[in-house]
Amino acid sequence: MLSRLPTAPAGYRTGALLALVCATFGYVTSETLPVGLLPQISDDLSVSAGQVGLLLTAYAFVAGVTAIPLTAWTTGMRRDRLILAVLLIFALSQFAAAVAPNYACLMAARVVCAVGHGLFWSIVAPIAARLAPEGHAGRATAAVFAGNSLALTAGLPLGTYLGQLAGWRVAFVLTGGFATATLLALRRVLPALPGAESAGFSANLVRRLARPHLLAVYAITVVLVIGEFAAYSYLAPITRAHGGITGSGYSALLLCYGAVGLIASIVLGRMVDTRPRLSFAVPMATIVISTAVLGLVGHSTPVTAITVLAWGGAFTAVPMMLQAAVLRWAADPDVASAVYVVAFQIGIGGGAALGGVLVDGGHLNASIAITTAGAALGLLIGLGVRGLFPRR
Repeated sequence: MLSRLPTAPAGYRTGALLALVCATFGYVTSETLPVGLLPQISDDLSVSAGQVGLLLTAYAFVAGVTAIPLTAWTTGMRRDRLILAVLLIFALSQFAAAVAPNYACLMAARVVCAVGHGLFWSIVAPIAARLAPEGHAGRATAAVFAGNSLALTAGLPLGTYLGQLAGWRVAFVLTGGFATATLLALRRVLPALPGAESAGFSANLVRRLARPHLLAVYAITVVLVIGEFAAYSYLAPITRAHGGITGSGYSALLLCYGAVGLIASIVLGRMVDTRPRLSFAVPMATIVISTAVLGLVGHSTPVTAITVLAWGGAFTAVPMMLQAAVLRWAADPDVASAVYVVAFQIGIGGGAALGGVLVDGGHLNASIAITTAGAALGLLIGLGVRGLFPRR
């Protein structure tokens, strides 16, 4: 358990946290690349937009299925060695994707990457919390999750631009190279972090995971992320249909999307330990309002751009709030985080699959409506469960 494990020496904390930011940056960039490169992958491999969306669905399914058993199996392993092994798998899978001769091979490379994905996200937040001073676990988690925002700010737009300029395979080569560099950096700066004294699952552990507050966080995650990825997975056709935004304009929109998300993460991350309810409610309400406006009146370039930026900035900040809530209520942070990862991946896979059916059927507005409904339901659960997100 987190409380029974030694923290890292103070001199290592900043460098190690920065390296973890780079790791999350690489993972999120890779996971979302099919969103930005959807037209290029579809044309090159002669598959539909819905099939490219299945790269997200299959990825999410595998990550979700493997997260809990792999986390339980590796509970007793040193966390520094474990995260290095996961990053090695990640780097190799990116190079395999870059040379995939067909859709099936690309799918296989994504599946290999997904095997390590669930485990990575199960352990990265608890590791960050162990590197933080007492009482600052939420801020350390928010700092590491800033890699998510940076991926949307720089990684995804750059990958999209390179895909348009030099082909989608170049983007995966660069992601693999970045993962390799991050692996080498972490090997130098991450201190020894022992695993838990006991490994594996037990009936007691399952009961402790069934705490009402944890179950509420998992429920919020599922409904929110299903709604999010029903539309976000197909952001390119949505922005094209609603605002005529394509090509370099779409790349610029993704860049601004990530920049707004980064700003929101920094601002709200400062409040996650002190004002949890406000830091949760504001971005959730923003998602509801912005996506409702986009679906109802967003058939112009300015309205589409503004609502997408508000939506994206808000959603980027939410996962760190939910992860911080998991750490706040969990007795076993690694495994509780693994279940959170499963909930998140169920949301990604379910949302991408549902969105694929709707988009291939020409129902773009329906996918946006699902985003609005998912965020609204998640907000109601979060505010309705007493004490889940305390005022202070």
